[in-house]
Amino acid sequence: MTPPLILENLTKYYGSVRGVEDLNLEVRQGEIFGFLGPNGAGKSTTISTVLDFIRPTRGSATILGMDSRNKSVEIHRLVGYLPGELAMNDRMTGGELLGYLAALRGIDASKEIASLASRFDLDLSRRIRAYSSGNRQKVGLVQAFMHRPQLLILDEPTNGLDPIVQQEFYALLHEVSAEGRTVFLSSHVLPEVERITDRAAIIRQGRLMVVADIEQLKKTTQRRLEITFADPIDVSAFESLDTAQTVQISDDGYTLTVTVTGAVDPVIKIAARYDVESIVSHEGDLEEAFLAFYSGDTDAA
Repeated sequence: MTPPLILENLTKYYGSVRGVEDLNLEVRQGEIFGFLGPNGAGKSTTISTVLDFIRPTRGSATILGMDSRNKSVEIHRLVGYLPGELAMNDRMTGGELLGYLAALRGIDASKEIASLASRFDLDLSRRIRAYSSGNRQKVGLVQAFMHRPQLLILDEPTNGLDPIVQQEFYALLHEVSAEGRTVFLSSHVLPEVERITDRAAIIRQGRLMVVADIEQLKKTTQRRLEITFADPIDVSAFESLDTAQTVQISDDGYTLTVTVTGAVDPVIKIAARYDVESIVSHEGDLEEAFLAFYSGDTDAA
């Protein structure tokens, strides 16, 4: 089965300035895929190029088995898309706007619109101009989901949403995934991506740094072990380990704190030479993995 989203050497330059370069990626059917990077990393440029809003310098994107340039009109009909900033007619009510957008698609989505509005606690009778930023975001989410697309491309989808609505949104994503539909979610909110996605890509200065399962990404992070011994120990064996980034011993010599990248087994084997009273492990998270790829950057804000 053809993956719903394929990028092959996708590149976009703005004159001599790199937007994104040589992106190669396949998003699997039914997964929730996270696209991670700070502002300016190339996330929105990637999405705009994929959806043919801007043309690539070279490379290609295939969406639902179709070339993104040759079949862009049909793709726009089939994909659910939430831009980072959604333009709206302030004079219309939320219901009027969504009805108008459904009519443009040639569908009757009234039942789905009502259901989604209820889930997101969105009053469709109010005019857009009276909406808060959070309610505007809800309108954007409803229009992205209302035609039950096979692929959803969502750019920073939880901007402005309160925590309760965020939880409902996460539940909806898992329902979509369970139905075999696919979500490509661009975000800089790391706990969100760690919680809801299956896999993620990290983009840095327009280039993909890594594509991996969330758990694999977390395994690349550093873990901190705090080991308390029954007697004072010699730390030289721990300091000689290639995987040990930092080694500290308490003033009394009983408690060792070691920061490890990769396998912790060598640390445990050395500790087993002594009488161990306790071991506390502080697991790495996705934020640490993300920051590791951006360490040293001065312009990744």
